[in-house]
Amino acid sequence: MFKRNLGKWLITWPPTLYLLIFFAIPALIMVVASFRFPGDYGGLLPLYHIDEATGRAVIEVTRENWRDYFTLENYARLTEDSVYLQLFIKSFYYAGLTTLICLIMAYPLAWLIARSNQKVRDLLVLLVILPFWSNFLVRVYAWMIILGPNSAFTKITNMLLGLLGIAPQSFMFSPFAVVVCLVYVHLPFMVLPLYANLEKHDMSLLDAAQDLGANAWQRFWKVTWPLSLPGVYAGAALVFIPALGIFAVPDLLGGTDGIMIGNLIKQQFLESRDWPFGSVLSIVLTLFALGLAGLAALIGRASSR
Repeated sequence: MFKRNLGKWLITWPPTLYLLIFFAIPALIMVVASFRFPGDYGGLLPLYHIDEATGRAVIEVTRENWRDYFTLENYARLTEDSVYLQLFIKSFYYAGLTTLICLIMAYPLAWLIARSNQKVRDLLVLLVILPFWSNFLVRVYAWMIILGPNSAFTKITNMLLGLLGIAPQSFMFSPFAVVVCLVYVHLPFMVLPLYANLEKHDMSLLDAAQDLGANAWQRFWKVTWPLSLPGVYAGAALVFIPALGIFAVPDLLGGTDGIMIGNLIKQQFLESRDWPFGSVLSIVLTLFALGLAGLAALIGRASSR
């Protein structure tokens, strides 16, 4: 019995301890910081000072003056200016559009991989995960070159637009560049769950539907699509949630028109040094992400029954 319990502890405690140290405790710190006042030079207003005579820390917060150190103004500020709501909505739009495009592009590819023979399947899976072998920023900088004003893509595209009587377009530092790079970065996260799901489908169900007179579209819509919904929900969660809070891609490719909520959070912490308001934005974004993840899990569980 002891050996069995020891084995369970050795398996469960390391990940639990990891999540506690690197997720739960930082999240709790962020919650507390969201109710604090910013310091005179940024950061947080100190709750204690060091006594020069004794060298000990003296806590300044008491029952009488705690209102001078903790406040709800940071949350009220979030509702006072509509620009924050607009930025959340725009981030949701970019993340939703990225998820939809990834689904449209990934589904045929995942189906092709799942129906290929073993050797071709392994090669295609390798090609899907191959971008992960290079640095994230290197891949983003590559798109900066591709979408740059002097790139072959921009010149050829503007030449074709000119034949149609459309003025030349600038693709860099635009919402278009942000969505294109977001799709590129997150596409493998949609392909892999779909492939894992489609690979397990029983092909005899499609044969039975065909014997009953169903055409190719009906076989897909009535058989394949419902069975693949758990993979769709998993892929959508893996794409939507990271895309919602990303800041590197909009920062490098978006310019002023392509910023997202992640850029504002980064600005509050690193540039404005308003840590309390940055914590508020982070908490709201985290709650949205957790809510969407929970919703996706519930829908996937219900559809699998």
